[in-house]
Amino acid sequence: MKTIFLFAFIGILGALGAAGLFMLKNSSGADKSQRGPKMARALALRVGLSVALFVFILFSYWMGWIEPTGLPLRP
Repeated sequence: MKTIFLFAFIGILGALGAAGLFMLKNSSGADKSQRGPKMARALALRVGLSVALFVFILFSYWMGWIEPTGLPLRP
């Protein structure tokens, strides 16, 4: 279960990094018009992955695959 969460988090960070690269990329001419849609697509992918991860965490809790552990109490 932890590996699924890890891969999803890496995918979210990768999409955020790709959007940052598209934003910072210095392009000229016809390439410049493609920078905005590519960045928006990468950010939309990041939002979609974040929502999917959140829904998967809720579903996993509902199915009993994961349980809350709470904060450790000091004696």
